[in-house]
Amino acid sequence: MRRGPGGLGRAQGVVALLATAEKTTLITPYGGTLVDLMVPEGERAELRAYANTLPSVRISERAVCDLELLATGAFSPLDRFMGQADHQSVLDTMRLTNGYLFPMPIPLPVDEDTAAQFKIGQDVALRSPANELLAIMNVEEMYEWDLEEVAQKAFGTLDLRHPIVAEMHNWGKYNLSGPMRVLQLPTHYDFKSLRFTPRQTRAMLEGFGHHNVIAFQTRNPLHRVHEELTKRATQEKDGVLLLHPVVGMTKPGDVDHFTRVRTYKALAQRYYDPDRILLSLLPLAMRMGGPREALWHAIIRRNHGANHLIVGRDHAGPGNDSNGKPFYGPYDAQQMVEQYEEELGVTAVPFQMLVYLPDEDRYEEVTKVAKETKTASISGTQVREQYLQNGKQLPEWFTRPEVAEILAETYPPRYRQGVCVWFTGLHNAGKSTTAGVLTTLLQEFGRNVTLLDGDVVRTHFSEGLGFSKEDRDDHVRRIGFVASEIVRHGGIVVAAAASPYRATRNEVRNTIGQENYIEVYVDTPLEICEQRDTKGLYARARRGEIVGFTGIDDPYEAPQHPEITIETLSHTPEDNARMVLNMLIEQGFVRTEAPGLRDN
Repeated sequence: MRRGPGGLGRAQGVVALLATAEKTTLITPYGGTLVDLMVPEGERAELRAYANTLPSVRISERAVCDLELLATGAFSPLDRFMGQADHQSVLDTMRLTNGYLFPMPIPLPVDEDTAAQFKIGQDVALRSPANELLAIMNVEEMYEWDLEEVAQKAFGTLDLRHPIVAEMHNWGKYNLSGPMRVLQLPTHYDFKSLRFTPRQTRAMLEGFGHHNVIAFQTRNPLHRVHEELTKRATQEKDGVLLLHPVVGMTKPGDVDHFTRVRTYKALAQRYYDPDRILLSLLPLAMRMGGPREALWHAIIRRNHGANHLIVGRDHAGPGNDSNGKPFYGPYDAQQMVEQYEEELGVTAVPFQMLVYLPDEDRYEEVTKVAKETKTASISGTQVREQYLQNGKQLPEWFTRPEVAEILAETYPPRYRQGVCVWFTGLHNAGKSTTAGVLTTLLQEFGRNVTLLDGDVVRTHFSEGLGFSKEDRDDHVRRIGFVASEIVRHGGIVVAAAASPYRATRNEVRNTIGQENYIEVYVDTPLEICEQRDTKGLYARARRGEIVGFTGIDDPYEAPQHPEITIETLSHTPEDNARMVLNMLIEQGFVRTEAPGLRDN
């Protein structure tokens, strides 16, 4: 069979290779065999008709990703969303109750109202957020879970700057578990020729004729240093590279998978030996769980046929916490995989720090370079701030021209990127007034601005929501959703909403992306807010006529680490608006000189 570049054009050979996959030279799946939850094709029509008579659960995007990988065996030997015993065992010991390593909890959370509808032993239909029928589950277990326990044990933190910890605050408080009959995998319309199940991936890798398979986990574009590293690892192990990018859910603010896959295709087709690389997409919902996640990635890659995994510095790290410190140590993930590699059968290949030697036009490990040798390197921060955000082309020694061009198309200069400025504070703190002034100032500098005032938004698309915690959270999430779409398309959003709950604000931050979000805390004392209240709402709340009023009988959780804090006693709304404007200018979201006067 002739191999297409990077695995492209290989799909026709999958069926033939599957027939010989029993006599494999690859490492066996974890647990011995691949889990397969797919209903045979001949039985699907009857089961679909039955499923349409059942009560349904619309599961989250994250659960859809998990379901797909459970169904195809990527999570082998796990064959369902975790029951209570497995869930607790994984939190406490990183093992399933059968003793197999499994460091990441895989729950199916539902809210209390949903759980109350079901009985143990009942069949339910699992559907995607778009109502696509995916599977039938027999409910064997419904159990409560503890958010703080899961956050602390699985992710080592309660900090809301950790994206999965913030997200968990929005999960239902009960988990469902039971055997599943999967009727269809989630529909994917993009990059169909690169989407392979573990069984298909193993069959295609078999065709290369190498025992060693080196998997490379990535959620970022590949630059020359990654290319060099993967080629060296493949050569040293005399194997084949499984370039296995995550295209499910990654860290909020990451480069979208459409852009990333375009760069991977360009590299695989033009710069790798076609007999040494398979590009296959992984619909994984990452947890950004650092060391535990790295071990989980090793299990997943073993199930796809890999016996080596390149483990990067700060592998699957979510960045910095609320105090500006990394959540995990830079080499914690490598050490975790190395600790279990003998038991797991997957060897960690450490990501070596490479630098470019311009005088020799090659890359070398930094530990092998003499101090006096001239070197060149560009950090991820420099890529964003000095090149992409300024519209400068990345140098060819750093990244291939095809990759640089794709990134430039997707990431315009900073002054053309979107950003959300989120004002939070008590009622009558001065949020709306300052936000209105800022909106005017930004238009002076030629930016397209959308003002989302909490009271106005409530009138237009939060009508019907009350002032319970749940309704307030939904109100804030709606503003956040609209803001994220505007930011994604390059606009500036100025949002002004009390948004009293810290977890929900952090959820919005993560939805929009850390680098394109500025939280402004309007720090006005409660007694001043009450004095300004011409509508008398505070007074009515004091008398008990209004229940659940923020700052009176319902809490306001002030930001712990806002990007900027303003006060309205000694500063006018214009003073404060200009403070925020200056921050936007400093960060490059607003340019002060006319376009024609910019240096070339």
